[in-house]
Amino acid sequence: MTDPNKGTKITLYWLSQSRSHRILWLLEALHLNYELKIYHRGPDKLAPPELKEIHPLGKSPLLTIQPANATPDQKPLVLAESGIIIEYLLDHFGSNAEKPLLPPRWKDTQDGVVGGETEEWMRYRYFMHYAEGSLMPFLVMQLVMDTVKNPPGMPFFVKPLPRLVAGQVEKAFLARNIQSHLEFLEDQLRSSPNGGAYLCGTELTAADIMMSFPVIAMSGRLEEQLDKFPLLKGYADRLEKEEGYIRAVKKVEEVDGKFEASL
Repeated sequence: MTDPNKGTKITLYWLSQSRSHRILWLLEALHLNYELKIYHRGPDKLAPPELKEIHPLGKSPLLTIQPANATPDQKPLVLAESGIIIEYLLDHFGSNAEKPLLPPRWKDTQDGVVGGETEEWMRYRYFMHYAEGSLMPFLVMQLVMDTVKNPPGMPFFVKPLPRLVAGQVEKAFLARNIQSHLEFLEDQLRSSPNGGAYLCGTELTAADIMMSFPVIAMSGRLEEQLDKFPLLKGYADRLEKEEGYIRAVKKVEEVDGKFEASL
């Protein structure tokens, strides 16, 4: 039987309530063997300092790969940032997937021609960057505003002030930007190629896996707003029902006892 790992040893450093879960989903979708190391956030909601022993920034996801031909004293390859981890795994192990996680790149007879890419491919490339470059900053800002409105340890008689400030930020800037993204994603799903149920068409792609963290997090944190966007809400539900996502959740539950999909 062919080794899906091609002789490599893969370790995922998984942090609770983080983007690392989509990497776990991809590992499952690619049928890779891996070691899962679980980390928890502290009372300050930050990652534990132990992750800085793996990468200087101490963030998650982190993935290490020990090549098959590595010497005994060779350090493993350390990958940080979801996008590059996903691209690297697809470059080397993409053929393991039961269905391709990359859409066709070129239109018929247009291989290598500038502008010859399929709509599915251009959407794929876009959403691989959109998830972190455009959408996540506003969701993180919303998380910060929610914390500012109810800061732990602050006397009750002082709390109205930060709530007022956070409320003004939301009203003047944050709410309208999040609304724009919700409308945009609803429209992208409505216009998906060939009437597909995913962002890039009729089949799940790695871009959907990349988008799963912000979309599923929104379905919990912005539940009332999402009710106004049925296609987006349905998309979030669909992602949570994907076989690879379910296997990833069960894996965390086996190791850690529980799983929570949120920011």
